[in-house]
Amino acid sequence: MSAILAVVQRDLLVVVRRKSEVLTALFFFVIVSSLFPLGIGPEPGLLRKIAPGVLWVGALLATMLALQRMFAADHADGTLEQMAISPSPLVGLVVGKIAAHWLVSGLPLVLMAPVLGLQFDLDAGALGVLVLALLLGTPVLSLIGAIGAALTLGVRGGGVLLSLLVLPLFVPVLIFGAGAVESHIAGLGAGGHLSLLAALLALSVFFAPWAATAALRIALE
Repeated sequence: MSAILAVVQRDLLVVVRRKSEVLTALFFFVIVSSLFPLGIGPEPGLLRKIAPGVLWVGALLATMLALQRMFAADHADGTLEQMAISPSPLVGLVVGKIAAHWLVSGLPLVLMAPVLGLQFDLDAGALGVLVLALLLGTPVLSLIGAIGAALTLGVRGGGVLLSLLVLPLFVPVLIFGAGAVESHIAGLGAGGHLSLLAALLALSVFFAPWAATAALRIALE
């Protein structure tokens, strides 16, 4: 556990020195989500209808901006090789890097989402469901994205390949996340969609770190 916390603390310190990585993803999320109300017009009913999909697609794409850098910098300067031969299990260090990625890329989106949701005329209940869905769904994006980042580590054109690998795997998160808000707005309740998101999170927490670790070992050989 101490090794995981040390990796999280180290990655957060690196990000503090390079704030542009956080601000780029957050700015992208704000811009993408804000363009739709400006382009479509001020019709409240239409804005409420498209809000879940727009906000979730914006969060998904913003999360992807930082995925390629999850392991790339450590691979380039040799830190990743040192982690692989250190006494601490590599899977624990990978968990720390995934957690740091979510804290930097996912948590700011969760905090910003209610503000952006006001543009779409979402009520307090819908905003609460949106935040809860993002809290369950954005860690899944980081966990699945870590597998893609590890598989494409050191590959020429890795950014495009990473997108092709992980975007299909993000579809269930997008469907259940947006569906939770849509169901709440329709008065059907969001419990079913949130339960499925929680199940996806549990499966990802169990399998994704091991899969990413195996892919990293292959990339380092």
